[in-house]
Amino acid sequence: MHGAPTSSLASVRQPEAASSTDDGPSEAAMQLEEKCDISRGKWVREPNGPVYTNLTCPMLPDFKNCQKFGKDDGHLYWRWQPDGCELPRFVPERFLDVVRGKRLAFIGDSLARNQIDSLLCLLSQAEAPRDVYSDAFDKYRTWHFPAHNFTLMVMWTEFYAHAVPVVGADGKPTSSFDIHLDRLGADWTSRLPGLDYAIISGGNWFFRVNYLWEGGRRIGCLNCAGNDANLTDFGVAYAVRRVVRAAVEGIARCPGCKTSLITFLRTYSPDHFEQGSWFDGGYCNRTAPLQEREVSMESIAWELRRVQREEMRRVRATKRRFGVLDVTKAMMMRADGHPDNHFDSRWRRNGSDCLHWCLPGPVDMWNGVLLQRLAELTPPPAAR
Repeated sequence: MHGAPTSSLASVRQPEAASSTDDGPSEAAMQLEEKCDISRGKWVREPNGPVYTNLTCPMLPDFKNCQKFGKDDGHLYWRWQPDGCELPRFVPERFLDVVRGKRLAFIGDSLARNQIDSLLCLLSQAEAPRDVYSDAFDKYRTWHFPAHNFTLMVMWTEFYAHAVPVVGADGKPTSSFDIHLDRLGADWTSRLPGLDYAIISGGNWFFRVNYLWEGGRRIGCLNCAGNDANLTDFGVAYAVRRVVRAAVEGIARCPGCKTSLITFLRTYSPDHFEQGSWFDGGYCNRTAPLQEREVSMESIAWELRRVQREEMRRVRATKRRFGVLDVTKAMMMRADGHPDNHFDSRWRRNGSDCLHWCLPGPVDMWNGVLLQRLAELTPPPAAR
C-alpha cells in the first residue's frame, strides 16, 4: 500500500498569502451556493434523539458503539442550530432520492471512515446496503444500495500526498512519514473517474513527527523541534495548505473524471484530550457540549479550517464544482461526543479515544450538512 506508485495529477506551487479574511468579500462569494451557512451556530436540546440507535444500525462498529460499553446517552440529545437558518433533521429516504444512480466517495483518514459509518447507519434505516468490495486492509471499501442504484465508497489516505513510513534503525516502520508534497497518492486518485461526488477530509496525521519532501529531496519537517537542527519545521498549517492545494488542483484537472464531478471538503475535526493523550492518561469525560466561550478561535483547529477554506476558495474558479462542509466550530464544542474509554477493552490497551466520534453522536451532523448541500446543488427528481 505505502509503496504504490504516485499520481502526476498535480504539480504543487508554493502557498501564497491569503488576500482576505473569513469575514471579507471572499467569504460572501464562498457562500453564494449555500442557502444555509452552517459554519456558525450553537448546539440546542433535541428531545427526539438521533435518527438511529446503537441497536437499529446493523453495521455499527463496536469501537464506536459507546452505549454498548457504558457511555451515558446524554450526548445524543442535541442538534446543531445554525445562526439565522435551520439544518433539517436527516431523512434517509430523501438522501437516497438525491443520490439515486450516483457514486459518492469519502476520501481521507479514519475520521472519513467515521463519517461513512455514520452515513451507513443513517441510510440503513431506509435501505440495507450490500457490502460489495473490500481490499485486504479494509482501507478501500464499496457498498451498494440496489433499490436506488447508489454506490458508496471509502478511500483511505493519510495526507492526500504520497507518503512513505520512515524506517527506524531496527528496519521497522516508525510512526513518522516522509510526505512528498509535490506528488499525490495514486491509490485514491486512480479511483476518481466515475465518481459523481467526492468528500475529502483530513489533517490529524500531520501532528506526528513527519518529514516534508519536494523535488526528490527532504526540505523540512513537522513537529521535529530538537530532532534535527538542520531541518526547518514548517508547521502543520503550511503542510495542510500544500496537500489540500495539491488534492483540489489534482481533482480539478483529473483526466477521465466526469465534468459534473462535485467535490466537498469537510473542514477539520479536532480532538478533545485533556491532561494527556491516547495512552498517557488523556481523557474526555465531559457530559454536555462546551459553551462558545470555552472554545478558542485562536486554536490550531480554527487555523486549519481557515487554510482549508482559503484553498477551496482558490480552486472554485475552475470548471469543476467545489464546496465546503464547514463543521469545525460545531465539533470544537462537542467534547462530550467521543468514546473516551467506552469501547471494547480488547481495542483499548489502557487508552482513551478523544478524536473519533461515538455512533450515534455529533458526527451524524456532518451527514446532515452533506444532505443539505447535495439537495441544494442537485435537487431530487419530481415525484413519480
